[in-house]
Amino acid sequence: MTSTDSARDSVAASNTDSVAASNAAAVAASDPDARSGASSHSDAAAPAVTSRRFYPQLEGMRALAAIGVLITHVAFQTRAVEIAVLGPVLGRLDLAVALFFGLSGFLLWRPWVAAAHRGAGHPSIPRYLKHRVVRIWPAYVVVVVLVLLLLPEAQGADFDVWLANLTLTQVFVPLTLTAGLTQMWSLSVEIAFYALLPLIGLALVRLRGRRAGARIPVLLMLGAVSLGWAWVGTSLPVADGVETKNWVFGHLPWFVTGLILAEVAGVLDTAGAPRGRWMNLVVRLSANRWLMLAVLVAAYGLACTRLAGPTGLGDVTNIEFVTKMVLGALCGYALLAPLVCNPGPFRFLTSRVMLALGRWSYGIFIWHVAVLAVVFPLFGIVPFNGDTLLVLVITLGLSIGIAAASYAFIEEPARNWLRNRETRRRKRAPAAP
Repeated sequence: MTSTDSARDSVAASNTDSVAASNAAAVAASDPDARSGASSHSDAAAPAVTSRRFYPQLEGMRALAAIGVLITHVAFQTRAVEIAVLGPVLGRLDLAVALFFGLSGFLLWRPWVAAAHRGAGHPSIPRYLKHRVVRIWPAYVVVVVLVLLLLPEAQGADFDVWLANLTLTQVFVPLTLTAGLTQMWSLSVEIAFYALLPLIGLALVRLRGRRAGARIPVLLMLGAVSLGWAWVGTSLPVADGVETKNWVFGHLPWFVTGLILAEVAGVLDTAGAPRGRWMNLVVRLSANRWLMLAVLVAAYGLACTRLAGPTGLGDVTNIEFVTKMVLGALCGYALLAPLVCNPGPFRFLTSRVMLALGRWSYGIFIWHVAVLAVVFPLFGIVPFNGDTLLVLVITLGLSIGIAAASYAFIEEPARNWLRNRETRRRKRAPAAP
């Protein structure tokens, strides 16, 4: 769900890995996140030279993740999840959320990794938070307001529903997930991760320079410890209707997947970074497309069984939840690692169509459930009564169209406003000696 900044979008639009590589150094040099936070506490060793690469193929992968979430919701509301063999495969496409979370972790953690390898402090946290707010809320607020005002199934919402949805706190307030907005639980989790990420970064800020190699084991430990949240959360005295498994701590393994991959990318992108035998092995395995495909098929296949809980609605035990978290993390890493560690090419993911869909993916995600709710009465289709392919085609087409408009008239203007505001402030600031 997290999108890249404007510099990354401009590189992605180039449609080739070679253009992205040629622009990487210039963009990294002009990125305030890559420069901010330098302090006098730098490591005694000379800081390594880093060059943060850009990966247009991740735009295409983000598009696939958004479409995967859309497909699983269509499959559920047309009862396609009940089809033998195919049903669980479609239903378990909810693991596309693991891919979204992994992408967020990877992209947002990279400035912290770059600072660690330079031996510097950390990126600007206020700037990071401002960009997250401007990236997420403008289009999201429009969706919430229109759905709660116009969608018949969502009309009449009380104050709690309005407040929880506008503030993206649905996972903490009982019974506030409403028709047309039920998928926003995962966006609520992601917002919590946005707040948690600087705390993780500050906790690891001393692991920099030649000590940066210790960051991956620490992150692995964090992901492993977070698997115990299922038992901790269920023991908390929360209100009825609050599912603590849907808090960020429960889904932290999916984010940690992206954090670890960002650490691997940081080693690859840093000239002179120490790379031990174990890191060379990690890079070699991560770049192996066939191996990662085998991991993906095995993990996804297991996730489609009862080991990871029901693929539709139903109670999930703590063990089933933990199993789903582990398998989802493996799927996310298997999909993303070759895109980062392998030079490619990735012609399909970097095609013009996939790059455009990647830029619109956030809009596809936030609009598609409301669109799906309208498709049934608008086209005279009975819910939970088949017509899966027809509903999928209509919902996908309308969602893409609305998402493109959302990007052009809400998302991009909001980001341009913030970028221009920051530019004006930099020009007004006194020149450094």
